[in-house]
Amino acid sequence: MELSTVCTEGISTDGCVIKSDRSHRRSKVPRDVEMDIEFLYKAVPQLAKVFRIIDKIGEGTFSSVYLGEAQMRDGRREMFALKHLIPTSHPTRIAAELQCLTVAGGSENVMGVTYCFRKEDHVVIVMPYMEHQAIVDIIGSLSFEEVRLYIYHLLKALRHIHQFGIIHRDIKPNNFLYNSRTKMYALVDFGLAQGTADTQIELLKDLTGLRKVARPVFGERNLNSCTPAPSTTKQTAIKTQLVKPGKAEDPASRKYSSASRGPLPVRTQSSSQKPPRTVQQVLTCNCYLTDRVCNICMSRKQQVAPRAGTPGFRAPEVLTKCPNQGTAIDVWSAGVILLSLLSGRYPFFKASDDLIALTQIMTIRGSRETIQAAKAFGKAVVCSRELPRQDLRTLCETLRGRRLSPDEVTPLPEANKDSIATHHHKIQDDTPTHRSTEGTFKQHNDGAGDTPSSLSSALPKHEHSRSTETTGLTKQSSETDCKVEEDERGWDRVPDEAYNLLDRLLDLDPATRITAAQALQHPLFKDL
Repeated sequence: MELSTVCTEGISTDGCVIKSDRSHRRSKVPRDVEMDIEFLYKAVPQLAKVFRIIDKIGEGTFSSVYLGEAQMRDGRREMFALKHLIPTSHPTRIAAELQCLTVAGGSENVMGVTYCFRKEDHVVIVMPYMEHQAIVDIIGSLSFEEVRLYIYHLLKALRHIHQFGIIHRDIKPNNFLYNSRTKMYALVDFGLAQGTADTQIELLKDLTGLRKVARPVFGERNLNSCTPAPSTTKQTAIKTQLVKPGKAEDPASRKYSSASRGPLPVRTQSSSQKPPRTVQQVLTCNCYLTDRVCNICMSRKQQVAPRAGTPGFRAPEVLTKCPNQGTAIDVWSAGVILLSLLSGRYPFFKASDDLIALTQIMTIRGSRETIQAAKAFGKAVVCSRELPRQDLRTLCETLRGRRLSPDEVTPLPEANKDSIATHHHKIQDDTPTHRSTEGTFKQHNDGAGDTPSSLSSALPKHEHSRSTETTGLTKQSSETDCKVEEDERGWDRVPDEAYNLLDRLLDLDPATRITAAQALQHPLFKDL
């Protein structure tokens, strides 16, 4: 449904006329929510003819979601989710989201659209309301069978949208609704969707032009406008910079370029000559494989690549600003979700910027494997120490060591600030043409990074201070009860296929990462 044909009088896509019953007393809601609801009624007056808006049930960067009730023509009352898009959203972006919902939505666990209202620059997308539970609230009580079904249905939704050439770009539990009682699932929120090269969603093709200008987003630090601080042993800032490649320069020679070339000739300038305003691009970078950023790299333009998505769920190719990104980034995010569910920790990754996020991935998947995978898609990753690859079963079973209450669900923590003082990490573009100065990320010791060994701090400590609160007998009894509960929910019988699938979903190389369609054929789902 395009914006030019949106509903303004409450006519549904199936022709059913509905009307509201505002005489029903609104349930008690906070004053600020009441004000938001009244504002929405004023912004889109047509809503008052159709819906009784009950509450605000969600709020994000680009939209707010409300719960609305409508009385159907046959007397039934139905609940709907009303998504109010912020007025600053680009019209093409709004239209593309609507087209994703109308073309791909409504089947295969993908939420569809029922109505749409527009008044000037205010747009409200109306979808069926689905009761659901937040994963963070139920992760400690899920059985393995529930986890298996959850991932199976998520992969079904991904296979479906990928067939239309839709990259969701924001796969996470909050966007895949789950009702444990009815066993209903729904993929929602296509506000960040992107199209593949052969996408069937025409409006997604139009969004390409909107991404030509890089915009600051979470975790990205642009130091072009800042004066670089001198390099010291106690550096306190992470320096992240994208640089433009020099002409036909061999990256292997860059390390020695400073020593091999003589001093630059000194030019005498006449009074009429103006001094150069920028660093000459003919100069070669001399900070390759070092822990500092030279002025030449600082003067280069940023590399533009899609980075949309939620921190903690971004794939390695997104973190390293690989320009060629496909549906594999959604599959990686599904793998992170499965990792959370198998380990009982949500969110599993939580980092303040892309470099720390990549370091956390290294602690799980290994530094050597990360370096090799990055090279395959044109990036060079340098790590000061080798990080071994973790065995996924051992990792998850150790983290799940005992039953966790919702208050105890913790992400993989960032490192102790003192423990990173001797580590340097750098990501650099390593395209097949060896233009290795493009897309450089450089990180100095700053105390904000995540130590490669920090995974150990996330592991549950079985002999913790709880022993001060209970006797040895009580503690042993409690641990036994927890083990019985875990066994009853099937966590003592997790098959190897589950961890094999997890390994395939978290393949660092998007070219060899399993697809959603292939994953549905995995032996883990043979009876489904």
